[in-house]
Amino acid sequence: MSGNNGKSAARFHRREVQQIMVKNARKAKIIDKIVSIFAIMCVILAVIPLTSILIEVIKNGIAAFNWDFLTGRPSAIGRAGGGVGPAIQGTLIVVGLATMIGAPIGILTGIYLSEFAGGGPFPNGVRFFNEVMTGLPSVVMGIVGYILIVINIGSFSVWAGAFSLSIIMIPIVSRVTEETLKIVPNSIREAGFALGIAKWKITLFITFKSAISGILTGVVLAIARIAGETAPLIMTILGTSLFFTGFNNPVDALPLRIWRLSSQPYESAQTQAWGAALLLILMVLALSVALRLLAQRRGFSVRAEI
Repeated sequence: MSGNNGKSAARFHRREVQQIMVKNARKAKIIDKIVSIFAIMCVILAVIPLTSILIEVIKNGIAAFNWDFLTGRPSAIGRAGGGVGPAIQGTLIVVGLATMIGAPIGILTGIYLSEFAGGGPFPNGVRFFNEVMTGLPSVVMGIVGYILIVINIGSFSVWAGAFSLSIIMIPIVSRVTEETLKIVPNSIREAGFALGIAKWKITLFITFKSAISGILTGVVLAIARIAGETAPLIMTILGTSLFFTGFNNPVDALPLRIWRLSSQPYESAQTQAWGAALLLILMVLALSVALRLLAQRRGFSVRAEI
């Protein structure tokens, strides 16, 4: 009798355990569905304003697109026609020069902080400085460029604009580079050390190559940030209706041209402002796609290397 009672109790206990497991599984499924729905709603809420902005820019700016708009000089205030040719040229020059200055410095700083610095007072100070620089208003960088370059040269110039934008770019690229390199597994580094490879070679040819896709993404984000800056350019390059005449002279840029056109009460100027905004978005998008395709074609990705 006692043996039968023990078997019955065991079966009853097993049945209870199974019921509890089924209930827990149902609860887990319900919670998963709720979390999934919440995540989808958050994505939709994030996409809606971005999509609406893009639609509004396309709707209002596409009418301005023609050959004269892309290549011509700005017309006199109040007159229809003209273009943003000098602004396109100036944006490419200033942003390109700022990238040539800021991207290498930012990448090297990120490599140092991730691979060589450790956690001493100096590296922590650099990280803190990066965070502070990232949060500073961009107009502060414009003031720095004005004081250091514009006043000394005696003229608004491409150099001053590129210098101010590169200061904005450096901390962004540095932080992205450091965080991306930290994602690369230590097993890759340890394998290199086991083969007797020098640390700088491991960093340059193995770790950096594994993280290049993420680093390029960070560079694109930084370029997108500086390409849309207006305040630093007002204080450094000033703007002009002429095409590029030298690195020591003023130059136009799309953010400046958008600001000037949008401040005019004329419908033609407003349309051109929307068109210039659309053009700036397309330029950043084209750069992002080009760099991603380049990274994929060369096989630069963390997953591929790991």
